[in-house]
Amino acid sequence: MKRPTIHDVAAAAGVSRGTVSRVLNGDKYVSAAARAATERAIAETGYVVNRAARSLVTQKTGSVVMVLSDPHEKLFEDPNYSVLISTAVRRLAERDVSLVMMMAGDDGDRQRVIRYIRGGHADGVFLVSTHAGDPLAEALGSDVPVVAQGAVIGRENVIPYAAADERLGARQMTSYLVEQGRRRIAMITGPMDTPGGTQRLEGFADVLGRKASKKLIAHGDWSRASGERAMTELLERSPDLDAVFVASDLMAAGALAALRAAGRRVPDDVAVGGFDDSSVAVSTHPPLTTIRQPLARIAEETVSLLLALIDGAASVEPVILPTELVIRESA
Repeated sequence: MKRPTIHDVAAAAGVSRGTVSRVLNGDKYVSAAARAATERAIAETGYVVNRAARSLVTQKTGSVVMVLSDPHEKLFEDPNYSVLISTAVRRLAERDVSLVMMMAGDDGDRQRVIRYIRGGHADGVFLVSTHAGDPLAEALGSDVPVVAQGAVIGRENVIPYAAADERLGARQMTSYLVEQGRRRIAMITGPMDTPGGTQRLEGFADVLGRKASKKLIAHGDWSRASGERAMTELLERSPDLDAVFVASDLMAAGALAALRAAGRRVPDDVAVGGFDDSSVAVSTHPPLTTIRQPLARIAEETVSLLLALIDGAASVEPVILPTELVIRESA
């Protein structure tokens, strides 16, 4: 069968080809009756928009790029990414915009992303897990609208973002551990070139003050393995610690494994708190007391910021969302 054309839609709707074109391009200067007739004819004829032809008229590709600035394996290990991606796909679909996923974990990947975007293949860019000093954030410049999930350190006033209140969440968890009577509270941070790394450590220090000594702080990279290594390191340095705040649920799962290997009971000997309230938090033994950050809403807000810029907004303001303490058996 011949593929239906815009002419077929116009004939079925009883309107001009120009009216059909305006409906397809989102032009608001179309009567409600003509719009309804055109949309009905599109459904009846099975017409599918030719995106290449449409982009010549609208100067839009109908797609945005989500760039993950971490090694490929983290995409499959960390459940937070699946929430961000699925939410972004759903939200963009409401505008008939496609999501292209690209990785930028090394220089080669980064150059491919830059070439793709500068080649005019996307209407905007959604940055995820971007580290301070990442040349990608600067290289994109003003080529296309750019937003980030979480602030990009050093470019907070340049790249709009949506995020959880990282520092507040860390204060909530650390205060809770103190209220439980824990006296030697350690922390496993995320990478210190990310807002989740720096701000969660700041919240921890806000509560403990001088008790937040370097001896009780170890660093991870958000992976489960790094949480296990950091917990082992902390036990060697401070065998008398009785609680640990871990800056992500995935790293906390690794910390629990290290505590089991060392013969420490959780929470009897050592209380453990995480951050995220991801699917990992309810699959560990024992389940994790953690900080819930509204990941789905963060993704929705980030997409909204990007769409506003694509639609011509001169600027948009960052969105900071509150966190919530969720108490389970680990603390």
